Amino acid sequence: MASVHESLYFNPMMTNGVVHANVFGIKDWVTPYKIAVLVLLNEMGRTGEGAVSLMERRRLNQLLLPLLQGPDITLSKLYKLIEESCPQLANSVQIRIKLMAEGELKDMEQFFDDLSDSFSGTEPEVHKTSVVGLFLRHMILAYSKLSFSQVFKLYTALQQYFQNGEKKTVEDADMELTNREESERKMEKEELDVSIREEEVSCSGPLSQKQAEYFLSQQASLLKNDETKALTPASLQKELNNLLKFNPDFAEAHYLSYLNNLRVQDVFSSTHSLLHYFDRLILTGAESKSNGEEGYGRSLRYAALNLAALHCRFGHYQQAELALQEAIRIAQESNDHVCLQHCLSWLYVLGQKRSDSYVLLEHSVKKAVHFGLPHHGTAASPDVAEHEQPGVRECGCAAEQHRVVCRRPLPSCRAARRAGRQGCFAAASEVLKHLKERFPPNSQHAQLWMLCDQKIQFDRAMNDGKYHLADSLVTGITALNSIEGVYRKAIVLQAQNQMSEAHKLLQKLLVHCQKIRNTEMVISVLLSVAELYWRSSSPTIALPVLLQALALSKEYRLQYLASETVLNLAFAQLILGIPEQALSLLHMAIEPILADGAVLDKGRAMFLVAKCQVASAASYDPLKKAEALEAAIENLNEAKNYFAKVDCKEQIRDVVYFQARLYHTLGKTQERNQCAMLFRQLHQELPSHGVPLINHL
Repeated sequence: MASVHESLYFNPMMTNGVVHANVFGIKDWVTPYKIAVLVLLNEMGRTGEGAVSLMERRRLNQLLLPLLQGPDITLSKLYKLIEESCPQLANSVQIRIKLMAEGELKDMEQFFDDLSDSFSGTEPEVHKTSVVGLFLRHMILAYSKLSFSQVFKLYTALQQYFQNGEKKTVEDADMELTNREESERKMEKEELDVSIREEEVSCSGPLSQKQAEYFLSQQASLLKNDETKALTPASLQKELNNLLKFNPDFAEAHYLSYLNNLRVQDVFSSTHSLLHYFDRLILTGAESKSNGEEGYGRSLRYAALNLAALHCRFGHYQQAELALQEAIRIAQESNDHVCLQHCLSWLYVLGQKRSDSYVLLEHSVKKAVHFGLPHHGTAASPDVAEHEQPGVRECGCAAEQHRVVCRRPLPSCRAARRAGRQGCFAAASEVLKHLKERFPPNSQHAQLWMLCDQKIQFDRAMNDGKYHLADSLVTGITALNSIEGVYRKAIVLQAQNQMSEAHKLLQKLLVHCQKIRNTEMVISVLLSVAELYWRSSSPTIALPVLLQALALSKEYRLQYLASETVLNLAFAQLILGIPEQALSLLHMAIEPILADGAVLDKGRAMFLVAKCQVASAASYDPLKKAEALEAAIENLNEAKNYFAKVDCKEQIRDVVYFQARLYHTLGKTQERNQCAMLFRQLHQELPSHGVPLINHL
């Protein structure tokens, strides 16, 4: 096949294997596969309407367009596709090709001479301007331009093509006899499926312009909508390199190479391909208009915009901002409001850590509606709702949400995360199973669900007191997200009572997150640092840290983090001996947590309420004190139920310890003994690491 292509067209253009001309200037050329397709079209024209049923005719018509536009496939695969649509016609096509390949050269010449009869007569079989008519005319014209030596090489290639097809057909027949049922199921699944697979791509020689465009558009669509059906990254890059070998200035191939390299997180290759795409777009004159607004200027501003998105994808935020500023400058000079709207959306993504990010978000939504860009408006609307009511997004049944087929795994990852936080680990596992099927490990978005899976496993291990297992998961989390990995390593060290090591990690992480303006992680780190301080019997030092976290939460409208910070402030006040003020603070924070918070946070909140009630009751008269202790026991029962949902044995141990003390004070010996027995069982399973149980939040 390759020798035919090169001998027909490309040897005069090549020196030492380098192409010096745009081979896609030739619209199409004749190959053995296309001769087989021509035989199919000829047989369809010769077959009467009564011989082929309406359903078979419809299937054949659906099959034609992919056959005409797609790359060359093997003869056995072509037979199989035709047989699925019309077995009778498949037999006729096989006989015609056999007679032509086993006959003489004049048989092929006569076949092409007879093709022109399709356009003759008052009612021709094929209209000249139809898709089939254009294909026939291109083939007839290309064949008529061949020299005798080229015709002979084409006929030799046809004979080889037929022999390979016959050999494959015999092998398939033997396989079908040994396992007929399995083969039938496979055929049903692949009915009329002519999508490009790895074993079917024939790129040993160059594709024609139409074939190349069809190949690129199909693979780009699959990468966007269903990556599992696209070629693997290595196979796709091999085909793209072959296309670029014959035409280095093929801009669309460079862009698909950019998308393919994004799948494997290849920074250098993706940047290289993206820059080459826009360079070729300008050099090849793809934009015919030469003025600054619609010609080169348009390519330049969108090149800068895509470069900003690329750097943002890989976390290079400083380079992304520089590229985005360049795109904004050129778009403003050209008065391109659509490009500016895209820039505004990315400006919000890069500026989420700034205080004016919410203003940018509102402005982005309004502009999207004004310029008719629904994608930006709908994509930003959930973020607006999350700023206004963060807790609302925590509601809903994850097991139902996973059934929605999404193009990106982020919303399903959020559903799995919500399910895990609510203790619905079975639902979270079901969502993750769906994501694994939808986005395999080698796909570009797989790291999102992989990170989500690792986080859920980490949280379960920490809740269960299995710190060695949680520590082993830190490596996988770090490989997917270094910031999350360092943060969770510090959490494990803190749980293991290695305070100095945890403090060093948290301080380094705090400086880094402040530098890159990761506000959510900054607040989380501040809360962990404050916990280190009060666990080291230094609650006064923890207060300014908590106030800093509260100020950031209020400034960036992170309501849930603000509520969690208030809980920690209340606990600090409890340690300092002012439980009444701690209770008043709890009334400010506990409602959103109980309404939409994670189950673990609900349990911690109710546990803290009980502690504050007991501490406040120290100065009460005996009757009122007994009532307060009874109320505290009820809140402890509720906290214990929350902790049981997420299998948090360490927190359950602290609750039953506290309950035993309260029952002892109230003189309820039987209840005290039950709690004491449960505490002993849990304490033997989960050692306290030398930290006073009563000081846990």
